[in-house]
Amino acid sequence: MKNLENYVKGIPDFPKPGVLFRDVTGILESPDGFQLALDRTVGILATVEFDLVAAPESRGFIFGAALADRFRTAFVPIRKPGKLPRATISETYDLEYGQATLHMHTDAVKPGQKVVIVDDLLATGGTALAAAKLVERLGGTVVKMIFPLELEGFKARDGLLKGYDVDSLVRYPGK
Repeated sequence: MKNLENYVKGIPDFPKPGVLFRDVTGILESPDGFQLALDRTVGILATVEFDLVAAPESRGFIFGAALADRFRTAFVPIRKPGKLPRATISETYDLEYGQATLHMHTDAVKPGQKVVIVDDLLATGGTALAAAKLVERLGGTVVKMIFPLELEGFKARDGLLKGYDVDSLVRYPGK
């Protein structure tokens, strides 16, 4: 059996020269890779008590919905503006060159619910923090954040996500 790292494709010079892009879709393209990622995540979450899984679009949906199914919990989609049909709350956060906004239905998380946030990649932590703020504004508690891939060079664990319980399956030392 392969290690999960073997399914991650490194794309040189994307999105700009000098960057080695870590492409999580290599995991998704392989039934064995996807099962391995899910099995490892289930193992990490086995002792975590939670009520629902929340994930930002789009690749977070893939991992988050599969995990919600495995744990028989609800799944909460966190979307870009204009994509959710009911009343929403929003959170704007900074990107490297600009800002982005995420939305969540106002009834998606009930006060006191324990939430796991899942996304495909942890870099700066901006998306994960925005997701956590949405959960917390609705009265939920983020009990775990989990990512298949993490770029440690951005130092999200010690920066934006300090104070959250963060886990990842594959950690790369650079950006």
